[in-house]
Amino acid sequence: MMEKHNIVELRGVLPHDLTYFFQFQLDPEANEMAAFTTENPADKVEFLSHWKRILDDEYIIKNTIVYNGEIVGNISKFEQFGETEVSYWIGKEHWGKGIATQALKKFLVTIQERPLYARAAKDNVGSIRVLEKCGFSVLGEDEGFSNARGKTVEEYIFKLEK
Repeated sequence: MMEKHNIVELRGVLPHDLTYFFQFQLDPEANEMAAFTTENPADKVEFLSHWKRILDDEYIIKNTIVYNGEIVGNISKFEQFGETEVSYWIGKEHWGKGIATQALKKFLVTIQERPLYARAAKDNVGSIRVLEKCGFSVLGEDEGFSNARGKTVEEYIFKLEK
């Protein structure tokens, strides 16, 4: 029997990847954890419009996360609030396997720009651990309205210097 290796790969986003991304974001628990999501995650037209803007923007670096040959999420670098940020989304069925940490570490090697920033809801323990394992540290705090939770949510702002 061949041993299965837990291989995380990053590649450019292909049009058919959006079907997977859309399915991942339909999960209510994933939306609750992410907190800062679209108003209606089930609106496929809005989802595709959002991703068209991302795909058309040459300044956004966007990758599909592939785990053992299976599409499991996405990761990107973009400008927000005048700073360069990274963000990722892993399908819930793949949480707890170290995929986000491996993907972010690989992604950071490809991004030379520093500092980099990231944000996570204060109660998103998994994402906080991923960011800390990848060298990010808490810079500050913020809050904003969470569509997924229907209320204001506190978040940490993380910074990566090196």
